Amino acid sequence: MDSADHLHVNGRRPSVVKHPSAPSTMMNAHFASVGENASREAYEHGIQVIDEDKVFNHDLSTYLNIEHIIPAGFNYHLISVFGSQSTGKSTLLNYLFGTQFGVMSEQERRQTTKGIWMSKNKRDADGKNMAENILVMDVEGTDGRERGEDQDFERKSALFALATSEVLIVNIWEHQVGLYQGANMGLLKTVFEVNLQLFVKDNKSIPKSLLFFVIRDHLGTTPLKNLQNTLMQDLSKLWSTISKPSGLENSRIEDYFDFAFVALPHKILQPEKFEAEVVKLGKRFREGYADPKKSGLMDDADLPVFLPQYHRRIPADGFAVYAESVWDQIVNNKDLDLPTQQELLAQFRCDEISREVLIAFDEKINPLEDRQAADARAGKPTVLPELGETMRTARSTLLKDFETSASRYHKGVYKRKMSELESQVDSRLKTLFQKQLAAAHKTAIATFTDAVSATVKTGQKKGSTYDFADIVESEKSKAISQFESDAQAITIDGAAWSDFSHELALLREELDDVSTKLRKEEMRRLATRIERFVRSHLDESISLEFNKLGSGRGGSGAPEHGDRPASEKDLWDRIWTIFTSTVEQAESRFEDRAKSFAATSQEVEIGLWRLRRKSWVVLREKLDEEVMEGNILLKLRENFEDKFRYDEHGVPRIWRPNDDIEGLYTKARESTLHLIPLLARFRLSKTDSPPPLLAWIGDAPAGVSLADEDEGAGIGGVDDDGKTVEDEMIVLSDAKAADLSVRFKKMADGVYVEAKRSAIGGVTQVPLYFYGLLLALGWNEIVAVLRNPIYFLFLILAAAGAYITYNLNLWGPMARMADAASKQAVEIGREKLRDFLETEVGKKAVRMSEDGVGGSRGESRKEGGVEMGRLNKEGKKKEVESEEEEGDW
Repeated sequence: MDSADHLHVNGRRPSVVKHPSAPSTMMNAHFASVGENASREAYEHGIQVIDEDKVFNHDLSTYLNIEHIIPAGFNYHLISVFGSQSTGKSTLLNYLFGTQFGVMSEQERRQTTKGIWMSKNKRDADGKNMAENILVMDVEGTDGRERGEDQDFERKSALFALATSEVLIVNIWEHQVGLYQGANMGLLKTVFEVNLQLFVKDNKSIPKSLLFFVIRDHLGTTPLKNLQNTLMQDLSKLWSTISKPSGLENSRIEDYFDFAFVALPHKILQPEKFEAEVVKLGKRFREGYADPKKSGLMDDADLPVFLPQYHRRIPADGFAVYAESVWDQIVNNKDLDLPTQQELLAQFRCDEISREVLIAFDEKINPLEDRQAADARAGKPTVLPELGETMRTARSTLLKDFETSASRYHKGVYKRKMSELESQVDSRLKTLFQKQLAAAHKTAIATFTDAVSATVKTGQKKGSTYDFADIVESEKSKAISQFESDAQAITIDGAAWSDFSHELALLREELDDVSTKLRKEEMRRLATRIERFVRSHLDESISLEFNKLGSGRGGSGAPEHGDRPASEKDLWDRIWTIFTSTVEQAESRFEDRAKSFAATSQEVEIGLWRLRRKSWVVLREKLDEEVMEGNILLKLRENFEDKFRYDEHGVPRIWRPNDDIEGLYTKARESTLHLIPLLARFRLSKTDSPPPLLAWIGDAPAGVSLADEDEGAGIGGVDDDGKTVEDEMIVLSDAKAADLSVRFKKMADGVYVEAKRSAIGGVTQVPLYFYGLLLALGWNEIVAVLRNPIYFLFLILAAAGAYITYNLNLWGPMARMADAASKQAVEIGREKLRDFLETEVGKKAVRMSEDGVGGSRGESRKEGGVEMGRLNKEGKKKEVESEEEEGDW
């Protein structure tokens, strides 16, 4: 089509065509004036895709979007028309498709179409007469005087039409059939050559094109069949003359092109018939399928022209980018490779679609990733309950949206980009999946550990027996079930990475390890409880045995040598018997409880071995406590006092001067001192040797390391610490035993002195002459008493009382009481006298006494006498008085 030479800035061009579909003015003579924000009305009559200066219009996608072509996907078709200038190409398109391309005036014969124009089919498409979304390209005419011999644009435009269109309408006059230039044979030769050299690198992937020859102004003189044969002969001859690439020398034109022919009556001479044939022709522009038995020619006038093999398989949303890329390759004389262009378009569009679908994907996944990261930083990874459903929904939506939009492009690129997108998405989802599994793993371990501990503690508080092995298996089953549930909730069908069998196996292994640790810890706690049982029983039993040492009621029979009482000589035998029997009870308890832990025989053996070791340590601690200086010294004193203060019948002794205090003291002290060597060494009286500690504890079982034992100091003879069994049995060292002997002797000496004082204090020393004087002076009274029965009775009673007092050793206390009473009486008399002298009556009596005394007495008072008022409470002269007198002197 030709445009007017005087183009307005708004792209309008005049037209004088008297056709209802062609307005007097046309839009978009220059696409730059439209702009990116142009309204729908600005594109009412189509868009100039490429201008006469070979510049591509970047607003093509905007136009396709306005015409609702982009959402169509593959459901669109592209038709191009080319031919000689002023042959009525635009008129034909306007009649066929209702477009409004500008046409040439009948009065003027000049170019009206510059560049390449595009418009959507304006006819109603009901699915029967015409296909939907037909795009029509009106290509600048060839052989125009405006371009002269410059055939560069017409060849490039024809090449562009061939690369993008399904159907190429070749518009020629009937009288031009058989001509070389008039039938556009030169242009078709160029198209064929380029098609072979550049397009056909892979003839399996390049779709065919339909060359639709429309013979105009057919008068009917020459049948259409003859015209068709002439054109086919010319085309075949033309095909044979072109140079073919290596390997395609024997190729036929029908391998790459299909042909259709139609003749239209003269538009001016037969207008009604012309329009009727055009309507009939328009019905052929519908979708259909070709008969596989027929190839090359479409002789049936009713056959559809839009066949699947003609479609370029460029989605509508990528057509603008594809067309621009193809034009760029053509204009810059680059090697045009349509498969490569399709691949580049597919890459470009697939990348765009990937970015678009990833936006919605990120909106759902990013918050979950942030929550996982925050939990990881806080050190508390948690299981996100909504993660699985969100992952599945986001992944399936993304892949479905990508497939819907991108699957229309080059299959190889689409599959590769789909794989890349799926890999990218799965990489993020796999990270979420693995972190969720890790959180579920840790949660399962923590829940298992807490549940087992809580159940065990509950059983301990209730005091009931519980089966630890059953508890572990039950809680382990719950933990595994919960993990499987959490893991299954985030699995994704078709994703190989969502298999959690390996993680489940790791969880089972770790649960087994944790179970083993918990069992060992529980057995240690059991050992601790058994140890407390041993400690409590030994504390009481051993204390009772040592307390018996303080009850050595030997009295006069307390031996210094020879056999000793059972409470002393069999002390260590009883302690060893008590110790072993207590440990045997503890071992029995330990074995009974260990069975409920599903403990192995080796673990039970190790536990019993540890129990014996700890029990011996407990016994040694108790022995060390009993022989501490204060404790053992107190027991030795009690032992000594029981032997010294009590007789053989256990009756307390009352010491008399004639008692053998020294002998009793010596026996009791020596007998008690002999206890110290007995206590110094743990030796059995029956064998006179240490107990069989080494055999009793036994060798360390296999699988136990002394380095793991927290037993404090080693056990002599059992551990390799340089000590022997003899060293282990030393309860009191020699230095401590010697010091204990010295302290005991001092203590015993104090008890002896006290006993001697008690015996001596009961005797009153009266001079012998006093008895003779008493007899001489009291003879008369004695005779009177003897003669008087009453006095004699009193005498007998007094004698009996004196005898009892003497036997009970009460004279000393009575004398002390009498002395104290006399002193108290004197003190009270002094107080009363002092109080009397301080009264007015006493003062007057003192003054009267002083007035009646002679001068010598007054002098004596001055020289050595002391006034009563100057005496203190004890009857002594006050210090102040003496100081004043010294001052007077």
